[in-house]
Amino acid sequence: MSVRSDKERVATVAGTAVEDGAGRPAGSRAPAFVRRSPALHRAWRVMIFVAGLAVVGAGVLLLPLPGPGWVVIFLGMGVWATEFTWAQRVLSWTRRKVAEAAHRAMDPAVRRRNLAITAAVVVLIAAAAGWYLWRYGLAMPW
Repeated sequence: MSVRSDKERVATVAGTAVEDGAGRPAGSRAPAFVRRSPALHRAWRVMIFVAGLAVVGAGVLLLPLPGPGWVVIFLGMGVWATEFTWAQRVLSWTRRKVAEAAHRAMDPAVRRRNLAITAAVVVLIAAAAGWYLWRYGLAMPW
């Protein structure tokens, strides 16, 4: 069993080399001495997978809890992206979608709409709180 070179590792889609978000060819970022030994490279990949899984798992646990759940999940994906092409593609797609969403959010019409929706929700909450205080006062109903 031979270890493939970096050029052979570069994934291809429709005949063109796949690149990560930084313009580097997709594939393993393991040091050269690790890539030379098949057993060491396999162990390296397992270690990267387990480390990424631990970080992603911590992010999933943080989703319902107070904390930066999505940020931690994407950090775990970044750990995986150092070794796995599929994770590099997922991160590249995610970066592209976040940039598109940020660009759309800066549109003045969208900002006005979001402000109007926020104002309407605040007015509804204030009206509900006012009704509750008028109906029950500060005493709890139970």
